[in-house]
Amino acid sequence: MVHCPKCGASLPPQVRYCDKCGQEQPAASWQSPIAGQSGLSENAAAALSYSLGWVTGIIFFVIDRRPYVRFHAAQSMVTFIGLHLIRAVIAMMFGVGLFFGGFPGGFPGSGYEHWGHFGLGISLLSIIGLLSFVLWIVCMIKAYKGESFMVPIAGDIAVGLARK
Repeated sequence: MVHCPKCGASLPPQVRYCDKCGQEQPAASWQSPIAGQSGLSENAAAALSYSLGWVTGIIFFVIDRRPYVRFHAAQSMVTFIGLHLIRAVIAMMFGVGLFFGGFPGGFPGSGYEHWGHFGLGISLLSIIGLLSFVLWIVCMIKAYKGESFMVPIAGDIAVGLARK
């Protein structure tokens, strides 16, 4: 509950003028608390910047100006875009998926129909997927606890992005 500094009347929050005396209230009592912020606590916003990978990283990077949140949002973007690109390159190299070669190890009749390459590609993608999942969980927990945690390469890039 907010009180008028002139007459002391109890006012509902977010009121610009006192109902009793008409005195304008201080800006802090009626301005939106979301100016440059997401409206969440700093730790919750930082943790949620990892929730959908680089997508929520971009969202929180744009809407929240607090340095702690911006760092974690930038780290989310850099880390998960990087991992996404690495997975796409590995998928192309080993012909995994319809977009990246269609048939495992090459096209039938091409003389390059080795299923071993396909198995190696699937194995690498599975390992990277598991490590990405573990990293995602660790980043969310560390951000929520307020602990400083930098992903080795992406963290340095994120520091530069967050300062802009």
